Amino acid sequence: MAGVAAVAGVLGTGGQAVAQPGGKALIGPARGHQLHVMTYNIRFDTKAAPPNPDAWTTRRPILAELLNTEQPTLLGVQEALYSQVKEVRADLPQHYDWIGLGREGGGRGEYMSIYFDTRRVEPLDYDHFWLSDTPNVIGSKSWGNNVVRMVTWVRFLDRRTGREFVHVNTHFDHQSEESRRRSAQLVRDRIAGFDAALPVVLTGDFNTPAETSESFRILTGGGLADSWATAAERLTPAWGTFGAYKEPVEGKERIDWLLHNGHFRVLQAAINTYRRDGYFPSDHLPVHALLEFA
Repeated sequence: MAGVAAVAGVLGTGGQAVAQPGGKALIGPARGHQLHVMTYNIRFDTKAAPPNPDAWTTRRPILAELLNTEQPTLLGVQEALYSQVKEVRADLPQHYDWIGLGREGGGRGEYMSIYFDTRRVEPLDYDHFWLSDTPNVIGSKSWGNNVVRMVTWVRFLDRRTGREFVHVNTHFDHQSEESRRRSAQLVRDRIAGFDAALPVVLTGDFNTPAETSESFRILTGGGLADSWATAAERLTPAWGTFGAYKEPVEGKERIDWLLHNGHFRVLQAAINTYRRDGYFPSDHLPVHALLEFA
């Protein structure tokens, strides 16, 4: 299936913890053998107009500031329309590329795109599957969800270490608990089908709380762990990740997760409350983790 962009070249703790434009990042570009991974529901372009905080024309430059400050090695986004996928790529430094596919096929519907620093990692393989009883059928749905849901995954070669690993990115349904439960089972089983020696990181908006939900239990009972729980250091409070453009609330539900298998160690984790002039890049907050191979 098509869905890979053309390769463009060679490849403080506690408190509010808000990165400033051009200032100090929460984690920033990875150093040495570390990998900086982000997951971010960037909110689809609703065509709202300023001063509505939902306006993409307002949010896009703030998102660009955040991403250029943090420069993750890998970025899994959710809800991105094709126009936004291209704009995010244009706003990143030239050494980034992306892989993705619209959930209705081609450029139609939202993407679960994975962006990556081509200087550091090289894609070796990729694919997409749908969260349904027919996962290889584009645009399929069958578990009570009215919205098509899917997964994009990429197997990468880390140029610095020679290690291979897999990044899986998804967005679970926002209405159907049955769909979320079945989706977690399918994602768990597909990850189990990868080479057991491969490190795996799973990013996504799971639309259900970490720690207490059945989806979380299924995934963490299937060989994955929550980077927030396993991090040697947490750089921010445990903000709720669906902020709805409001002041972040500590202890509110974390519905955006970054999970990993035992072949990764988590050095740092963070939930970023970045904004400019009171405007957020999205109605969600991005989750970061600094990883190293175990």
